[in-house]
Amino acid sequence: MSDDATTFRLGSRSVHRVGFGAMQLPGRGVFGPPRDRNEAIAVLRRAVELGVDHIDTSQYYGPDVANELISDALHPYPEELSIVSKVGGRRDERGAWLGAQSPAELRAGVEDNLRTLRTDQLAAVNLRLIDDGSGSAALEDQLAEMAALRDEGKIAGIGISTADLAQVQTAARLVGIVCVQNAYSLLDRSDDAVLRFCADEGIAYVPYFPLGSAIPGMAKVTEHPPVVAVAEEVGATPAQVGLAWLLARSPNVLLIPGTSSRLHLEENVASGGLVLGRAQLNRLDDLDNLDGHGHMGTEPPAP
Repeated sequence: MSDDATTFRLGSRSVHRVGFGAMQLPGRGVFGPPRDRNEAIAVLRRAVELGVDHIDTSQYYGPDVANELISDALHPYPEELSIVSKVGGRRDERGAWLGAQSPAELRAGVEDNLRTLRTDQLAAVNLRLIDDGSGSAALEDQLAEMAALRDEGKIAGIGISTADLAQVQTAARLVGIVCVQNAYSLLDRSDDAVLRFCADEGIAYVPYFPLGSAIPGMAKVTEHPPVVAVAEEVGATPAQVGLAWLLARSPNVLLIPGTSSRLHLEENVASGGLVLGRAQLNRLDDLDNLDGHGHMGTEPPAP
């Protein structure tokens, strides 16, 4: 399903395999306005200049902030740009991450994304599964609402996020999905079964936390000595090595590394052209895993 080594299908479109994630554009904790609005706008415009045609966002990044920055920077959007968002969550006045999982809340989330992004249709919207202890709607009911939104033309494709293999398979069977967003990295391969299923079915797999996490105690790909050693060998940064490994892992992997810096953006996009040798890939493959499941400590909230 891949047009070439640098692209993969995202629904009805082919996109470059290195995209951009807008999660880091708002303020600290993905809450409130950015520290430097002009730089955030410049990052988005530079991303498009570099050929990025897949931007991942959500109305609850900020909230509203990431979407409004995207709109201010890029609207009217280039025809080839695919904007993907997600629903299923919300923020309270202190910035806490809460679920918004009922079909009515999912619909409202899509409408909010369309409003803040100033568009009539999104390339895809991920159903972000969140269990905050308040109870959740049945997956079948959630998927039915997403399918209704697709039928109405408000979203072109349906995705699912933070889902186990059974949930992904259910979504694929009931409504057909174009992408899955789950945690996955060189040091956390606990989602391998989902990645393999997506590859077999031609579904884009979009890993979040692709370089580990900034949470204390969590594994950081960029600090792992074998990653640093490979980076020195190939004249790249450890982050580029971690991203290049993901691209080599499976042809259906689409990356959405986020940053609020043009320099880091350019480094991330350049990782799409970094080719690791077979021996280097084998050494990195052997790093699996830290505790048998690829985790160190408690994971932070997913995007």
